[in-house]
Amino acid sequence: MSSESLQKYEFKQSLERLKNYRGHATELVSLYIPPDRKIYDVQSYLRNEASQSANIKSKSTRKNVSAAIESIMSRLKMFKAPPENGVVFFVGHVSKGGNQTTMVQEVVVPPEPLPTFLYRCDSGFFLEPLEGLGETKTQFGLIVIDRSEAALGILRGATINTLKHMYSQVPSKHGKGGQSKQRFERLIEEAAHEWYKKVAHSATECFLGNNVEGLLIGGPGATKEYFIKREYLNHELQKIVIDSFDTGYTDETGLRELVTRGSGRLAEMQLVKEKKLMDEFMKEILSPKGTLATYGMKQVEMALTMGAVNQLMISEGLEKMDNVEEGTVKRLGELAEKSKAEVTIVSTESEEGVSLQKAFGGLAAILRYPIS
Repeated sequence: MSSESLQKYEFKQSLERLKNYRGHATELVSLYIPPDRKIYDVQSYLRNEASQSANIKSKSTRKNVSAAIESIMSRLKMFKAPPENGVVFFVGHVSKGGNQTTMVQEVVVPPEPLPTFLYRCDSGFFLEPLEGLGETKTQFGLIVIDRSEAALGILRGATINTLKHMYSQVPSKHGKGGQSKQRFERLIEEAAHEWYKKVAHSATECFLGNNVEGLLIGGPGATKEYFIKREYLNHELQKIVIDSFDTGYTDETGLRELVTRGSGRLAEMQLVKEKKLMDEFMKEILSPKGTLATYGMKQVEMALTMGAVNQLMISEGLEKMDNVEEGTVKRLGELAEKSKAEVTIVSTESEEGVSLQKAFGGLAAILRYPIS
């Protein structure tokens, strides 16, 4: 958890930094190498680009593009093959005010595999293929159900994947007189009971052991509530039901409807996690003993070095604060990894996130044992 959270943070910071660079002309090179591309193929592609760049009219642009390509080619010699997700080079002379430029050479390893090879020379670095990568791709299970049909799916990031669409054999209710009416109703209820068991069994197959963080359940009317309250679901799944919502449909359209209705609750979940942590921290800070919490750069760093930190909370805005140098988060992350401390990057969107930044200098820790 800790290293993944930090990798995402560092990736996001790299993109922020790269966004702000500008070249005097179209001389900033972006090169995307997917994991399956042979390094010698890339080298020969770049040799070709280098000879093409000899035709650029402006002398300074020609010189700068050529220098960028040479820089990438010499760095590529260090690679036998691309990393497992591929690699991206951003190289070129960027403006630093007046007529001055400085050479930027950044190598970014993406958090997900790159799909295609891409070379682009422009006045800014080409970042579009990387935007949206590294967003939290937590998975949520989706069930929409009524007495006649049900659909199950998984929500990952913004993508809904339908896993199963089923129809029931439950007869619809229609009036019959006397004794047979009661018997008929009993048969309907038995068929419904078997149907709920069948949907619950499919949910176990689809979601259990599939890294699903929570379940949303939807459908028209009261069936979904009955399904939840009577605990048809496997008890491990029952524990992670987040909420239920009314949907007009119980097919793929119903799954989409369910995500729309439940999106507010899902966004809250990350904030709820952060709130819980900050509440635990505040409780320690305010307790008369106050021994299992610390905050501020010097104190937290000392606690990390001693291996006393259980949970480290870093504000997303830490490196934007005065007196905090770039690379601090990386250094803290490495210390945390050594002592197996959990790391949470706390967003600045919530009340707790703001208080972490303003009241505690953007850095806080819950400790394993008291330190003096």
